[in-house]
Amino acid sequence: MADSVIVLVHSPSVGPKTWASVAAELRSAGNEVVVPSLLSVATAPPPYWPEAVRCVGESLRDARDGAPVTLVLHSNAGLLAPVLVDGLDSRVDAIVFIDAALPARDGPTAMASNEFLAFLRDKADNGMLPPWTDWWAEADVAVLFPDEDTRRQFTAEQPRLPVAYFETMIPPVAGWDQRRCGYVVFNDAYREQALDARARGWSVGEVKGEHLHMLVDPAATAAAITDVFTS
Repeated sequence: MADSVIVLVHSPSVGPKTWASVAAELRSAGNEVVVPSLLSVATAPPPYWPEAVRCVGESLRDARDGAPVTLVLHSNAGLLAPVLVDGLDSRVDAIVFIDAALPARDGPTAMASNEFLAFLRDKADNGMLPPWTDWWAEADVAVLFPDEDTRRQFTAEQPRLPVAYFETMIPPVAGWDQRRCGYVVFNDAYREQALDARARGWSVGEVKGEHLHMLVDPAATAAAITDVFTS
């Protein structure tokens, strides 16, 4: 991946500090790395995803001209893969999904299942969701972070997304996956997606941990990103 610009894309439910430590690891190994902020997606007009595409495109403005791009997508950001590929034209050489949701194989992609939408609507106040870490029980959240300082920094930048964000659809983009695609799974919550990725013929790797394992072990996560296509 040394020839590619690695673009670490966080879920719009959280913030770019998700990737800060992994970015440092990858840069120390000689990679060019970009970490776009998608925080403005929360206040963009529907259907929201064009703002994510704009943010990623803007982040590459100062990257090497013409350099191929490796997209690394975490969690809900995985669903944005088709429109990100489309928005970046032919620059995307590879996509790595990290404990991520996968776009539909055919047709548009729903941002959330009906069951998950019901869960979110129950938590909303006037159509706005609380910060992502407030969606879950404290016992489930506490284990995601290596220390209190990391948790404080991570939670401080979380946006409040509108429920409407999860009611939108990602339009189909023909051929978005006609490039190297790989998947790295952290835990059993995304085991089904990892099996789907393998069924699609993609390379699949595993680093055992929780959903935010990149905060706990950035070195292992960085290694998994660069090694996934050799696994």
